[in-house]
Amino acid sequence: MSGHGHIDPSNKKIALLIAILALILAFSETLAKSAQTSALSYTIEASNLWSFFQAKTIRMTTVRTAVEAAEMELKQTNAPAKEKVLQERIESWKKTAARYDSEPETQEGRKELMVRAKSAENKRSQSMAAYHHYELASAALQIAIVLASAQIITGVAALTWISGGLGVVGLAFSLIGFFAPMAIHLF
Repeated sequence: MSGHGHIDPSNKKIALLIAILALILAFSETLAKSAQTSALSYTIEASNLWSFFQAKTIRMTTVRTAVEAAEMELKQTNAPAKEKVLQERIESWKKTAARYDSEPETQEGRKELMVRAKSAENKRSQSMAAYHHYELASAALQIAIVLASAQIITGVAALTWISGGLGVVGLAFSLIGFFAPMAIHLF
């Protein structure tokens, strides 16, 4: 304040700068939390899909082992009725093993589960990259707000320029996190 009770016009500009920085910070923090939550969800999804993949692999291996045992038994039998039953069982198990390996209709065969799990892992990586960019943006914006506030107290004009520069850096990282999180790899 000046001696006449008026607000210094430069302080109005600093207050406006702080308000803009705080607005960008609010968006950055909200987007960071959302990206972090998405990353956790995709991590859980990928883990569940890989567990399902392992279960299908175990089932398929068990069925294939049963097929091999039945084929050995089929070679050693001379009873036509038993041969017919074994052959039918072998064919049924082979179809089951093939279904465990690939089941496009349900997307629950091993091949489809692998694609889905890798997709979830990719989404998780993108969300984590975005989260890191938003966190860097938040840090830059918080420091910018502190420096702008310090300029009001100290009157050091350079603090305004540094604050504005950090604000631009914060905005840039927010935009990178939103539009192209995988473009820059810092972590």
